[in-house]
Amino acid sequence: MKIRKANVLDERTVTNVYIYENKKEEYIVVAVPDFEWSCFIRYEDETNMLRTKLLTSLQKTMTYEQATAFVDKLLYWVHEM
Repeated sequence: MKIRKANVLDERTVTNVYIYENKKEEYIVVAVPDFEWSCFIRYEDETNMLRTKLLTSLQKTMTYEQATAFVDKLLYWVHEM
């Protein structure tokens, strides 16, 4: 499991992002306890579909602009694993 820190809602507040990868079963779980949010990502998920899925889910807890910036960070972290 990796723990990343991100400024999601504003420049001063740091949020922990937990990323768990299961290589055997080919999936990743991303969780942000501060938002009570998590997402299950399969290796075969396409980037465009994944971006839409994440944006739709995150917009329930933050603005579109905040969600867009955060999704870009998440996709970078997920693809580097």
